[in-house]
Amino acid sequence: MLGSEIMNYTVLVSWDEEANVWVATSPDITGLVLESESLDILIDRVKNAVPELLELNSLKPANVISYVCHRIQSMANA
Repeated sequence: MLGSEIMNYTVLVSWDEEANVWVATSPDITGLVLESESLDILIDRVKNAVPELLELNSLKPANVISYVCHRIQSMANA
């Protein structure tokens, strides 16, 4: 990959405790909003959606997708 520009896009993944789903959005990729009950399935959905969204937004193809995951869980009902 020498001489190639590395295009790294960030995907933010957070747990929606009320809806019981993982939600993926991105500050870099307009239109990326996906959800799933499974984190693994959500990541697969993101990988499938990103190339099309990058093309629609006239962005360069991704070499790297960085996932930033965040989950806060209430202990009140534990």
